[in-house]
Amino acid sequence: MPRIDIPRKSIYRLSIYQRCLSKLRENDVDTVSSEALAKAAGVKPTQLRKDLAYFGQFGTRGLGYNVDVLSSTISEVLGHNRLQPVILVGVGNLGSALLRYGGFRKEGFEVVAAFDVNPKRQPDLATPILAITAMMEFIQENQVKMAILAVPAVAAQSVTNQMVEAGIQAILNFSPSVLDVPEHVVVNSVDLAVELENLSYFIR
Repeated sequence: MPRIDIPRKSIYRLSIYQRCLSKLRENDVDTVSSEALAKAAGVKPTQLRKDLAYFGQFGTRGLGYNVDVLSSTISEVLGHNRLQPVILVGVGNLGSALLRYGGFRKEGFEVVAAFDVNPKRQPDLATPILAITAMMEFIQENQVKMAILAVPAVAAQSVTNQMVEAGIQAILNFSPSVLDVPEHVVVNSVDLAVELENLSYFIR
């Protein structure tokens, strides 16, 4: 499928729609209305229809969307029709926990290697852990485009610079640091402390 210029927030919602569709498939549901799918995803039906319209016309008036067809199309758009190789950098407490998470492969992502300044400190992990000095060569040889960053803030930018130079185009950043990257590189940052701080506002 040709690359489609879709707003970033719509791409995020596509992933949510896909999870809702997966649950419907598990329950042997063949069709779903835009209203029902939107409610399950927590968005308005108009938003759902607008997001889906970016990559085609789906659904039959009065019947709704074919669950299998829509799910397959979204998988193709998101690249889930093949295992997407990912590397992880920083095998500390958070990094090792992420490596033990079994949900990545289910969603179409395979953490093919991890890198750390001390590659021997987590000997019980199944994922190969290599020295950080081998990272750039590994990225280039295996044509890896995605990375998970879980290093301390002091090292985040320098590691990011190396990854980008080697060919990384998308980074899931768990480091408490704002990364400076070229326009063609996408960064999604997850700062757990900030998220908790945000939640604390609503506690009374």
